[in-house]
Amino acid sequence: MNNNEVLLSVENLVMHFPIRRGVFQNVVGYVHAVDGISFDIRRGETLGLVGESGCGKSTTGRAILQLYKPTDGKVTFKGQNLVELHGDKLRKMRRHMQMIFQDPYASLNPRMSVEQIIGEPIYIHNILKGADVRNRVKELLQLVRLNPSYIDRYPHEFSGGQRQRIGVARALALQPELIICDEPISALDVSVQAQVVNLLEDLQKEMNLTYLFIAHDLSMVRHISDRVAVMYLGVMAELADREELYSNPLHPYTIALLSAVPIPSPVIEAKRKRIILKGDVPSPVNPPSGCRFHTRCPLAVAICSEKRPDWREVRPDHFVACHLVPAEGTTKMKTPMPTSG
Repeated sequence: MNNNEVLLSVENLVMHFPIRRGVFQNVVGYVHAVDGISFDIRRGETLGLVGESGCGKSTTGRAILQLYKPTDGKVTFKGQNLVELHGDKLRKMRRHMQMIFQDPYASLNPRMSVEQIIGEPIYIHNILKGADVRNRVKELLQLVRLNPSYIDRYPHEFSGGQRQRIGVARALALQPELIICDEPISALDVSVQAQVVNLLEDLQKEMNLTYLFIAHDLSMVRHISDRVAVMYLGVMAELADREELYSNPLHPYTIALLSAVPIPSPVIEAKRKRIILKGDVPSPVNPPSGCRFHTRCPLAVAICSEKRPDWREVRPDHFVACHLVPAEGTTKMKTPMPTSG
């Protein structure tokens, strides 16, 4: 990306959910959904956020938009810390940030028409009134490649791909600068996924949009993203330019993830070695000490279980949190004896 202006900056974001039990709903513990992550999103780029299910990707997106109030940390958007904003001030900032939700069947109110669904944010923020709202909704339907005559229909009359386009139109209604795409294609048929992704790319060019694209499909993330961040159990493992990350991954978890991505060449695929991680992802209620990944890492050494690795820039614009990656960012990783078990 030529444009290096930072639109959104996340610093040490923490999101812990209390676990309550008993008659008096006493707090007996916390789910460490997001545990101190930091990254920037530049204006006009797409930052892909990947990781296993339950690693905190969607929680990160919702905490950025203040749908969840973060436990700690800063979320700076256009120079303002969103965590400190409340009421009208936060509502005004929300005009510039929107979300496309994962499930197009659950995110649209079945009792509202398309006009009401897409027009609701326009009414709430008092942008237009009366017939102007209806005309604007028709424009938005055309923008997402839907027939404007669908304006009086209800969600049950549409396919999954069409519903997601309605969700995209709703997100665009206030002409936002940042859109958080929370796995927007995972609930859709494979044939429809490419159409929705192509639509998002076209809209980005037309409207100079900035995306945080949350997904677990590494092939799709490589296609749409400029930079890619990898999460594991509530923390950041690695962040780098798309081509740099896929060609030269440094974190053992990233290397294992990428080894699972199929390559459309039978010859290369036959020679490739899959890395099978042992064990299950630990519980976010009681995460491991030190590096979160050490319980499954084939290269883990003593320090990995004792000290949490620093989030470091080991080469230009390539960040990693691993004790075994040398600071100078050479491609050689320190090679300790693999731990048993």
